[in-house]
Amino acid sequence: MSDVTERVVLLDENGDPCGVAPKDAVHDESTALHLAFSCHVRDERGRLLLTRRALTKRTWPGTWTNAFCGHPQPFEPIPDAVVRRAEHELGIALRDIRLVLPDFRYRAVDASGIVENEICPVYTAEAVGEPVLHPHEAMDARWVEPEDLAAALAATPWAFSPWLVLQAQEMSGPGEAISASAWREAAA
Repeated sequence: MSDVTERVVLLDENGDPCGVAPKDAVHDESTALHLAFSCHVRDERGRLLLTRRALTKRTWPGTWTNAFCGHPQPFEPIPDAVVRRAEHELGIALRDIRLVLPDFRYRAVDASGIVENEICPVYTAEAVGEPVLHPHEAMDARWVEPEDLAAALAATPWAFSPWLVLQAQEMSGPGEAISASAWREAAA
């Protein structure tokens, strides 16, 4: 599905759907609350996939983040959207898809002033195959050990997308940096 035709589900403050808007019209300096999802992908060895967002991305271009994120289309079940975006962005199939943070919500402003304002359930999954990156989505990808990601997030949180940093904290517990054991538990 082309990003030009994608739509997002708008949400009220209670998280209930209240409308639909074109994706490219929603993300600006006053982004309305909308539905999204985030997925952390591991390989059969337990390594986590990090991707570097393409420079053409409207928000956080060139920033390292979790495997992929996206927006479910109106009436599309979120797990179906996760599968769709994995294929589109990374050219991979997924297995063992699990919802790990059903109520994750965040608001963040990037350097250009564009706002992300999402209720964003977080999933984990295992990759089937190696990624083949869509050039408009990701410019680089790396498999990393959970311990290495935990150390990098603790040392340089500013080098990663704000949603990855926040999700890592929530997966570990309030006020804690993510631990390697938390990644492994979320993926198990």
